[in-house]
Formats: sequence, structure tokens, C-alpha cells
Amino acid sequence: MRGFWAVYRKELYALFASPIFYVVALIFVVLHGYFFYTALAYYSMVSFQASQNPFMAQQVNLMDMVVRPVLMDVAVVLLLTAPLLTMRTYAEERRSGMMELLFTLPVTDKAVLAAKFAGVLTTLTLLLAGTLPSMAILEAFADPNWKAMLCAYAGLFLMGASFLSLGMFSSALTRNQIVAAVLSFGALLLFWVIGWLSSIMGPTSVRLAEYFSIIRHFDNFSKGVLDSRDVIYYLIFMGFFLFVTVRQIESYRWRG
Repeated sequence: MRGFWAVYRKELYALFASPIFYVVALIFVVLHGYFFYTALAYYSMVSFQASQNPFMAQQVNLMDMVVRPVLMDVAVVLLLTAPLLTMRTYAEERRSGMMELLFTLPVTDKAVLAAKFAGVLTTLTLLLAGTLPSMAILEAFADPNWKAMLCAYAGLFLMGASFLSLGMFSSALTRNQIVAAVLSFGALLLFWVIGWLSSIMGPTSVRLAEYFSIIRHFDNFSKGVLDSRDVIYYLIFMGFFLFVTVRQIESYRWRG
């Protein structure tokens, strides 16, 4: 798409020149390190007890006791940090008047959206890549199932990308970055907790609530199970919010 790379480079420069990315990255890495350390310490303690009690050996599972809980905790951290990564994508340009300048350039709204989305996906990739060295440490304690771990990371990336797509839509709705972050977090939290309502709903409503729950679709990934229904859900989620974001931006163009 015309103008994609120019906007993409501009987005990366804006992200890495801002202290927001470095603060988010620091918080992300520190929290991941804490969650990983506590999970690994618990696994080591249980493994030691299992070595003295053969009946406990069947309960020691690296994927269930370390990898899955840690990535679930990372998903919670992404829920909190994704709005911070996307809050400026459109809100800042609307506030500063750069949006009007973009409208005069020979670049389509879809190309701008794709470039901005690629920019925040790059930061997501870097954040997740920062957690891989800790997973490599597991080789010293056991024989981890890397296929299951990569499947879990794929699910984490798709869920994080879904967070970012909704965050970009929230940013397109307002000129204030803080308002965009709050809107994004509130909407993501709703998609997160909607599955919790299944205990008070009828059978049909339970199925709908579980389908719309964004965390429920990560469950299979975290177990190392690749289900096409979960992949389709995240792709539809991203596609919908990117689509409405383009329509929102186009409405600004026609309204001037």
C-alpha cells in the first residue's frame, strides 16, 4: 500500500522516542520476571518433594505448573499495558492537528491504519521476545515441550494483537490520550470478564458469553492445543475493530 513504509517508520520513531514504551517495557519485564521466579520456585519445591514421594511424581508437570500460569499472568499484564501502547496512535494526531496533514498526503486511510497497527505489533513482538530467555532457562530444570510453548506464545500474540486493535479504535474516538487509554481498558476488561457471567446465565447465554470472552479462547493455546475456532475468533476480533477504526477515520475526513 502506498505510503505504508513511511508511516510505519514514523510510528516506530514516535514509539521509541517516547518514554512510554520504555516504561511499559520495564514494567512488563519486571512483572514477568517476578511471576516466572515464583512459579519456578514452586515447581522446584514440588519436584524436590516428588523425588522423595513417588506418588507425587505424576503431579509434577512443567507446562501446567510454570509455563501456563506465567503466560496467563503475562496476559493480565498485556491487558493493562496494551491501552498505553495504543492511546497515542490517533488521539495525539487529532489533538496536534497532524490528522489534517495526513489527509492531504498521497496515502490511504487503510495504509495509515496498517502502518500504525504494524508499529504497535512490533512493540508487542519485542515485549514477548523479552520473555523467551526466561523460558530457555527451563532447559536446565526439565525437558520442556517447545511445541506446546510456541503454541501458547502464538495465542498470546493473537490475544495481544486483539487488545491493540481495540485500543486503536478507542484512540480514534477521542483527542485525549488518557481518555483513549481508559476507554480501551474498560472495553477490554468487559471482554475479559464476560465469561464470568456464565454461572448466572441460561445455556444459550452461557455459550455466547464464553464465545465472546477473550481470555477463554486463550485457554486452549495455553495448553498447547491449536484450535482453528480460537484463531478465527481473534482474527475476526482484530478485523472488526480495525474495520470500524478505518470507518471512524474516514468520517473525520468527510466532515473535515
